[in-house]
Amino acid sequence: MDQVVISAQKRANTGSRNCARLRKQGRVPAVVYGRAGTALSLDLDAIAFAKAVRNISESTIIKLDVEGTGRDAFVKHAEYDILSGKVVHVDFYEVESDKLLRARVSLHLVGSAVGVRDGGILENPMHEIEVECFPRFLPEKIDVNVGDLKANQSIHVRDLQLGGDIRIISPADQVIALVKYAKAEVEEAPAAAVAAAAVPGAAVAPGAATPAAAAPAAAAPAAPAGKAKA
Repeated sequence: MDQVVISAQKRANTGSRNCARLRKQGRVPAVVYGRAGTALSLDLDAIAFAKAVRNISESTIIKLDVEGTGRDAFVKHAEYDILSGKVVHVDFYEVESDKLLRARVSLHLVGSAVGVRDGGILENPMHEIEVECFPRFLPEKIDVNVGDLKANQSIHVRDLQLGGDIRIISPADQVIALVKYAKAEVEEAPAAAVAAAAVPGAAVAPGAATPAAAAPAAAAPAAPAGKAKA
């Protein structure tokens, strides 16, 4: 994919009133932050920006063209109006080609797991990992093939093969994907069988426990014999 280019111009006037005026003109106030703590105020076309970032991820390095000077940068944060959905402010983070950087890269599961076809459930507890590399080696996303994943098997961070140019920062034992079997539902004895067992002559459902027979009533003690008359 060709590198996304976003055109911008330097912004001399800052403050909320100036930003509001820019938005009415279809422009978006922005700031690009450098590694040394520098910050440059910019503004850019709102429609062009929305179109440019439609298909990029958080780890995509774009080319920021500031009045003819190119800068490689991330779209660090874009703030949107909650009512209109329009972008109202953008923060860029500049990267240098000869400096290592750390970034979070999204994970995308691909394939149909064998364990799912056998009745299991695929779980995906981890959606991104942190890596360190030079900007030119940074992937926009990482595809994780789960096609061979069987029931009770899992894929961990340590199983990823990203090559020697990318160092994974995330813990190696974290689980990316796993297939579990659904818990078997325990069948409960029908309440009707229990009720029927209490009625004399009622049929008992097959397999239902037979209630203990009622103990016979104790015989009443015999009355003492009367004394014979003299």
